[in-house]
Amino acid sequence: MSTGWIVLIVILVVLIALLVALYFFGKRAEKKQAEQQEQMAAASQVVSMLVIDKGKMPLKNAGFPSIVVDSTPWYLKRSKVPVVKAKVGPKIMTLMCDAKVYDKIPVKKEVKAVVSGIYITEIKGFRGSVEAPVKKKGFFARFKKSK
Repeated sequence: MSTGWIVLIVILVVLIALLVALYFFGKRAEKKQAEQQEQMAAASQVVSMLVIDKGKMPLKNAGFPSIVVDSTPWYLKRSKVPVVKAKVGPKIMTLMCDAKVYDKIPVKKEVKAVVSGIYITEIKGFRGSVEAPVKKKGFFARFKKSK
């Protein structure tokens, strides 16, 4: 056999080993995520809040307690997270929001939301009318001619 075939076989073996390792790491991460979802569902409660402001900002600039920032992995501290500033009862709180829910939250309106700790997981109801979020056009959709 030539050296080209040996190199090809070694590369294939390494790729197969990598795929098997990714499969098992994915299964483990899936189980961990399911456990975290169960814990969040157990600790969740419906809260009525007045949304003051919302935005996407880095975790360390969002104004969360130091325990939250310290317990976050180092590679996620700079990533932008959806943050909602809301008045819950007499207190003004800074809450983190699920990305799917973030677009639905109206600003300067009263909202009933499912909150687990400082994390908004779901929106139950609104008070008043709600404007539908404006859907952004994709990159190629901007160049297509409108008929």
